[in-house]
Amino acid sequence: MRAEPVKRGAEAGETTVLLASPRSWCAGVERAIETVERALDQAGGDPVYVRKEIVHNRTVVAELAAKGAVFVDELDAVPDGEDVTVVFSAHGVSPAVRAEADRRGLRVIDATCPLVRKVHTEAHRFAEQGKTIVLIGHEGHEEAEGTMGVAPDSTVLVETAEDVADLALPADAEVAVLTQTTLAVDETTSVVDALRQRFPRLALPPSDDICYATTNRQRSAAAVVADADILLVIGSANSSNSRRLVELSHRQGVAAYLIDDAGDIDPSWLDGIGTVGVTAGASTPPALVTEVVDALRQRGPMQVYERETVTENMRFTLPRPSTIRGERS
Repeated sequence: MRAEPVKRGAEAGETTVLLASPRSWCAGVERAIETVERALDQAGGDPVYVRKEIVHNRTVVAELAAKGAVFVDELDAVPDGEDVTVVFSAHGVSPAVRAEADRRGLRVIDATCPLVRKVHTEAHRFAEQGKTIVLIGHEGHEEAEGTMGVAPDSTVLVETAEDVADLALPADAEVAVLTQTTLAVDETTSVVDALRQRFPRLALPPSDDICYATTNRQRSAAAVVADADILLVIGSANSSNSRRLVELSHRQGVAAYLIDDAGDIDPSWLDGIGTVGVTAGASTPPALVTEVVDALRQRGPMQVYERETVTENMRFTLPRPSTIRGERS
C-alpha cells in the first residue's frame, strides 16, 4: 500500500480504498492490553480480575476473557486478599476506588493511561487552588467518572457549549477547565470558547488534555474523508474516540458507519460507491482493519492506498504489580 492522491469516485468496476493512518491501537491501549496479558502469564492459573473493560473494544475484551481475565463492574465482585490480582482499566479510576482496594489489601496493577493520569493530576492541583473544575466529557463514561472522583465537590461536567450557560456559577468564579482525553478537537474548542466568554479568568492546563492519539486519528480520518464517498470506522459502540470519528465524517457531509468487524458491513452501504475510507479507533486491534480490507476486496477489483498524516512512535512503560497502599495517582 502506498500513499497517493485519489479523486472522489473510481473507474468503472473498480473500488478505491483509502486507509487512514494513524489508526487502531495507541500507546495507552497497547500498554493496558499487555499489562493484562503479562498478569495472566504470571498468575499461574489463578484469576486475574479487571475492573470494567480494560479498553473499549468488544474483540479485545472477548480475547482476554478467553485467556482467563475476569471482567467485573465493581470491586465488590473481587474476593479479598493480597494474593488476589485486580487490574484497573486504561480509563482510570477515582481515588475512592483506589481507597477501597487499599482497604481490602488487593494486589493492584494500575493500567490507567498516563495521559488520563495527567488529567487527574491537573484536577487535584486545580482543586487545591480552590477552583471550580469544569470537565468537558460524556456523562457515564468511565474516564469522566474517574476524573470527577478526584475532586467530586469541586467538579461539574458539561458536554456542549450550550451546557455552559446552565452552570450555576457567578461570573467572577475561579474556574478551571479539563477535558476527557477522547473528545473531538473542534467540538471541545467551542465549549472552551463558551467558558472563556462566561469566565474571562478561566484557567487551562499547561498542555492539551485531548490525547495525541485521538487528535492524530481525527486528522487522518479528515484527510481520508476529503476524498471518500463513505467512511467505515472500525470500533465498538462504547468507544468514545471511535464515535467521534463517525461524527467528524458526518460533519463533513460524508456518510460514516461504526462497525465492530467485517461482519457488520451492510453491502447496501457500498452500492454505487467508488471510494471507501477506512479507519479504526484507538482501542481497535489492527487485525480487524486487515479483515475489513479483505472483505472489501471480495467485492471485486480494488486499489488500496494509505493516507498517512503523521508517524506515531509513542511508547509507555508497563506498570509494576503492587498493592496500591501508600501510592498516589
